[in-house]
Amino acid sequence: MTVFRLALSELKRMTGGMLPKLTIVALVMVPLLYGAVYLYANWDPYANLSQLKAAVVVQDTGAVTKDGKALHVGRDVATNLVEGKKFDWQLVDTPEQANAGVKSGDFAFALTLPKDFSANLASPENFDSATQAMMSVTTNDANNYLLTSIVDKVTTQVHASVAQQVGEQSANALLTGYGTIHAQLVKAADGAKQLATGATSLGSGTQTLKDGTADLLKGADALAAGQVKLLAGTNQLVAGSAALNSGLAQLQSQTTTLPADTKTLSDGAAAVSAGNATLNSKVQSAVGTAGELDGVVTSAITDRLDSLVVAGTITSAQADQIKSSLAGAAASPAVTDLKNKLTVDAGDIQKLADGSQAVAAGAAKLAGATPTLTSAISQAHDGAGQLSTGASTLSIGQGSALDGANELAAGAKKLNSGAGDLNDGAAKLSTGATELSTQLQNGAGSVPNPSDKSKQNAAGVIADPIRVDSLSQAKAANYGSGLAPFFLVLALWIGAFMLVQAMRPLTLRALASNAPSWKIALGGWIPFAAVSTAQALLLYAVVVLGLGLSPTYPWLTLGLLLLASMAFTALIQGIVALMGTPGKFVVLILLVLQLVSSGGTFPWQTTPEPLHVMHQILPMGHVVEGMRHLIYGADLAPLFPIVLGLLGYTVLGLLFAWAAVRKNKTWTLKTLMPEIAV
Repeated sequence: MTVFRLALSELKRMTGGMLPKLTIVALVMVPLLYGAVYLYANWDPYANLSQLKAAVVVQDTGAVTKDGKALHVGRDVATNLVEGKKFDWQLVDTPEQANAGVKSGDFAFALTLPKDFSANLASPENFDSATQAMMSVTTNDANNYLLTSIVDKVTTQVHASVAQQVGEQSANALLTGYGTIHAQLVKAADGAKQLATGATSLGSGTQTLKDGTADLLKGADALAAGQVKLLAGTNQLVAGSAALNSGLAQLQSQTTTLPADTKTLSDGAAAVSAGNATLNSKVQSAVGTAGELDGVVTSAITDRLDSLVVAGTITSAQADQIKSSLAGAAASPAVTDLKNKLTVDAGDIQKLADGSQAVAAGAAKLAGATPTLTSAISQAHDGAGQLSTGASTLSIGQGSALDGANELAAGAKKLNSGAGDLNDGAAKLSTGATELSTQLQNGAGSVPNPSDKSKQNAAGVIADPIRVDSLSQAKAANYGSGLAPFFLVLALWIGAFMLVQAMRPLTLRALASNAPSWKIALGGWIPFAAVSTAQALLLYAVVVLGLGLSPTYPWLTLGLLLLASMAFTALIQGIVALMGTPGKFVVLILLVLQLVSSGGTFPWQTTPEPLHVMHQILPMGHVVEGMRHLIYGADLAPLFPIVLGLLGYTVLGLLFAWAAVRKNKTWTLKTLMPEIAV
């Protein structure tokens, strides 16, 4: 008996009447209940959210910004929601009415925008009073658990939209402020530049001041030294004026009789002058007498010489020679000396006469001036007293002046030091002002000064800084397409599981024959594979043609479904054939394990760690992964190990069936009367 004859025999048995045929048809349609119908119900639920009623309550009273612009963000949000028609939004007057509607199920959820919504959105204009705006969302999981996640998504979108709108306004104001800061920084930089120029001029002036204070210090030191000398001189003046006063007092006392004495002196000088005149006259007369005496002597000598010649005492020549000598001598020495002395005395007497006459005249004048002199001495004495008193006062004042000069010198020294510090400070100020101007210029260059167009663009970027440029390597068309890989594979497993409820994994006739065990096992599996193939074809046709699933690789998708149905039926048929009725329970357990570990909805990595092992060793999760790659158009590289795995599961199932054939070829009483009938 061939394998196909064994399989055909079982198929004929199953279709031998109307009811068996209807059973086969029902079994073929079982996957549609789990696959196509569920996918149909959940094909695109997000497109039908507009059928859900949602309440929106607008209590926002609005606000006014600093620039006078009116804000009614709450009203605008409500208008956008109603016009967007994402839900069937209903405007409700109070939060109490909206919450009551959510509680009763009239509304899926409620959104409330409070009174201060716009005011809080505008509050960042005042940093000290910035407050977040709040939206109140009321949900009720009794209406639907997943609805809460959908509402969270909607409120997130509303939040993002409002935040972008308000953020753009705030960013625009911020950028306007940047422009103002930029302009002010430019002005500040210009001012700092002028300050640097002024500081340079100040430095020049402080240098001049420093030089001047240095000169002042030198002058003050010289003044102090001069004051010391002046004080010493003043002290000497005090002493001298005291001595002068004393001397003048003595002089005054001693010149009391001076007028009378000078009168006497004047009279005596006049008498002396008169006597000198008389004396001079007599001396002049004596000089004439001496001349006459000289002539008498000369005449007597001449006469005597002539007598001597006559007497012959001397010769005439000798007498002439003597006369000649006497003529050369002009006179006798004694007479000459006397005459000369008298002449000199006459001159002296004349001078004495002149002097005595002058003395007489001076004495007369002195006598006339003496009263004035004594009066002047008296006045000088009085003045000397005053001078002494003033000199004492001057000495005291000069001491104070010396102290002042010393203080002036000390002040000049401090002033010079301060002028030096001021000069250094002016230099630092100039350097700092220059640096400040440079840094302000650099800072002004760093602070944005956007144009209106640039400001609008930048405000948009600041308000919504991230734009998600999604690049989907493989994308499901809708929610149903996203669930299709899991539910198609699940439907095939359930369909194969339902087959063992109506079909025998092994026929008793085949077991009673002499056919090889492998033929019997293969012949028992082929009917399951045939019906499962019909299930897969029908399911795929309905989902593609009826629901509109568009796999990127349609034929490969169908091929993987058929291969999965072959592997599932081999495993289920082999387990039930080997274990009998308890094997059905094992198949059910495997179904549950694969439901929770295959990653049909959430990624399988999010399941508890023990289920990761189930995902690795059981086939459904791998088939789901392969279906996703084929339907969404992802990389086909993972398909090769998946195909090998399915072939391996098919062989494993057939091995179970072969083992079951070997086991069941020997009949026992338990075989004829099983505890639980298959």
